[in-house]
Amino acid sequence: MAKTKKDSGVKKSFEERLERLEELGDEIRKSEIPLDDAIKAFEEGIKLARALEKDLEKIEGRIEILMNDADAASDPEERPELGLFDNDE
Repeated sequence: MAKTKKDSGVKKSFEERLERLEELGDEIRKSEIPLDDAIKAFEEGIKLARALEKDLEKIEGRIEILMNDADAASDPEERPELGLFDNDE
């Protein structure tokens, strides 16, 4: 799998990152959270949201390709390379 800079070396799945974004939102809503911690959580949330948005754009592009070119998509020899995910495994 692809490695990211900040974590322990394994890129997290879309679902894991979305769950983390939801956790950050819940954390920020707590009234007892110190301001510095809230700002850090907000910054992490913004980065996650932007990355998730880019992933969704890639997925939408893939769906559009598949919908517009159903004949080519049915033949593995002619299927276009979509390049959505790293193949570093």
